[in-house]
Amino acid sequence: MKIFTWHIHGSYLYFLSQGDYEIYIPVTATRKEEGYYGRGNTFPFGPNVIEIPFEEVSHTEFDCILFQTNRNYLVDQFLVLSEEQRSLPRIYLEHDPPGNHPVETTHVMQDREMLFVHVTHFNKLMWDNGAIDTRVIEHGVIDPRVQYKGELDKGIVVINNLPSRGRLLGLDIFLEARKHVPLDLVGMGSEGLGLGEVLHPQLPEFTSRYRFFFNPIRWTSLGLAICEAMMIGIPVVGLATTELSSVITNGQSGFIHTDIHYLIEKMKLLIENPQLAFELGNEGKRVARDRFNIERFTREWKELFQLAIDKKGLEMRRTSLA
Repeated sequence: MKIFTWHIHGSYLYFLSQGDYEIYIPVTATRKEEGYYGRGNTFPFGPNVIEIPFEEVSHTEFDCILFQTNRNYLVDQFLVLSEEQRSLPRIYLEHDPPGNHPVETTHVMQDREMLFVHVTHFNKLMWDNGAIDTRVIEHGVIDPRVQYKGELDKGIVVINNLPSRGRLLGLDIFLEARKHVPLDLVGMGSEGLGLGEVLHPQLPEFTSRYRFFFNPIRWTSLGLAICEAMMIGIPVVGLATTELSSVITNGQSGFIHTDIHYLIEKMKLLIENPQLAFELGNEGKRVARDRFNIERFTREWKELFQLAIDKKGLEMRRTSLA
């Protein structure tokens, strides 16, 4: 199958590309516009991720179109796709919960001929999806085969551009927790507040040295960095909000709560008790291997692409018979 999409989230695209299909992404001459970066140099994409010059997209055959942002759906498709391509089987992948009101926001995509996919059950619950055929494909990540070490008596936070994204991603919570517990921050745009960016291929080995992974984010999807930390065996401490409350069992595979002071005390406990950190992280690894394995993820995506193609074919046959 030939899938056309845009390069929106590099790590998600990398994990999606582990499946048995070809992914075509557009590139412009500058490679600077959102979605038109091309493969880039950060992720070790395989040969099934294929760049297409912007001008050639409308002349290329695809089996399915995958939208990942409102801009893809409202603007980009009319810039790069032909009229015929815009009638191909189409899927909208929503990466985030509603950005405005948490329960009264109707999603912009209301085309009943399309399939709608959320990355967490929480996101599906919060969005008003209308009458669209909507489902969930939970994250899948590659087991990096990195051993949890936890020799550093401090925690690691992995968030891009935290200083500029404020309360939504828990800047205030991070700053308050750091007064009481040693925490390092890595991610794009974290210079001055943290250690800067650690490229994705090096991140598992880098984070494996820390005693625990702290997630201060109030309102977001389940971060891929959390899934990857669990896959390594790093115990996760975070807010019991959004999808994380269904992933971590408090006191068994990590610690979650809405009381920041409770979380601070548990982080101190993990620093004092490396054996407890190892035990919690080991249970988190078991959960991650069962829930976020890459085989399940790519299988579900391949089945969904095929469903979209089959559904479109059935609609066309019904139209021709009518």
